[in-house]
Amino acid sequence: MIQRYSLPAMREVWTEQRKLEIWLQIELLASQVLSENGIVPKKDYRQMRKNAAFDVTRCKELERTLNHDVVAFTTNVAENIGAPASRWLHFGLTSSDVIDTAFAVQMVQSADILIADLKALRKTIGAKARKHKHTPMIGRSHGIHAEPTTFGMKMALMYDEFGRALRRLESARFSVAVGKLSGAVGTSAHLSPKIETEVCRKLGLRAAPIATQVIQRDIHAEFMTTLALVGASVERWATEFRHLQRTEVLEAEEFFSKGQKGSSAMPHKRNPITGERLTGLARVLRGNALAAMENIALWHERDISHSSVERVIFPDSCTLLDYMLVTLNKLVDGLIVYPENMERNLELSLGMWNSQTVLLALIRKGLTREQSYELVQRNAMKTWESKHAGTTDADFKKQLLQDPDVAKHLSKAELDKLCNLKFHFAQINSRFKKVGL
Repeated sequence: MIQRYSLPAMREVWTEQRKLEIWLQIELLASQVLSENGIVPKKDYRQMRKNAAFDVTRCKELERTLNHDVVAFTTNVAENIGAPASRWLHFGLTSSDVIDTAFAVQMVQSADILIADLKALRKTIGAKARKHKHTPMIGRSHGIHAEPTTFGMKMALMYDEFGRALRRLESARFSVAVGKLSGAVGTSAHLSPKIETEVCRKLGLRAAPIATQVIQRDIHAEFMTTLALVGASVERWATEFRHLQRTEVLEAEEFFSKGQKGSSAMPHKRNPITGERLTGLARVLRGNALAAMENIALWHERDISHSSVERVIFPDSCTLLDYMLVTLNKLVDGLIVYPENMERNLELSLGMWNSQTVLLALIRKGLTREQSYELVQRNAMKTWESKHAGTTDADFKKQLLQDPDVAKHLSKAELDKLCNLKFHFAQINSRFKKVGL
């Protein structure tokens, strides 16, 4: 069974409550390390630890007057800590020390959820690939019949693609796991790098080797472009399944539940609405990634043009990709596969998918590539013409057998051996092994 839809877990990461909890954690960790280094009196730190608290409603009330979210937060926390210990709250820090470090924690937590989603998705894809490892179907290039493949090979390709997505997301997780407590312009004038490093370590982060007032936004853009790239892979496969569901193809189909309706006007419709939804949502991820790249160029040591954008695009993109991965997992798990239609469609090209096999066999017999190509194409065109004419010899192998120029080089036994599916599927096991299936 597919894991329960995980959106609430991702939403929790990006709530105001959770953000302020991380802010408070950073403030108290900074005070703890300052206490351990003899700067904050231990008695005051104990008071801070015991009484530190915040209330979202109170913070919002203060912010309406102060017009500064971090000052509103520290004011509320100081109210709860009380004098004299409250004087040490936010000691040596600037707002972005708290904001950006907390932001890193949220991105790491989001990445962990998305990584779990990808692992679950790959498990489902892998099961489908193994089940249909030897289910033959036609491969298409330009949307036109090419050579045979199997539905398992198609799913193995999907499995491999999302393996790359997993590696990219793990890399992006590492990239964004960076905090900073280096002050207003990143010079560590008021807190030593030692304190910064220790606080970041306790949060599971690395300290940025150098920063301005903020962590540089190319790091955040890397994270967002990774989400968009994973989303593009979701779109690629959603589009594939949509094509396979077209009435003229119908080799695979989204699960259609009891009571579901496909159209307000046409009761017969069973539409690939999930794939279409995923295709559209991938566009939102790409748009948000572009906004993240626009955030890289800030004035001097900092401006806040990035801040308003990030409050929208990061929660939205993380939550959206979480939804997309879980939804794609459900789509793949419930996908209805029609091997009989795959066989029917395979037969539509009348064996002409053996054209390259015969071409190469003729080259081995000593013909030039141009001579071989002319012979094979000539018989392929006769096959098409025979099909349209409705004659009984509308079969590629029959045409080849009737061609005296082919018969000079290839016997019936040789053509029988060349024109079969086993020839095309000889390396499937090795391909599955290469992708870890």
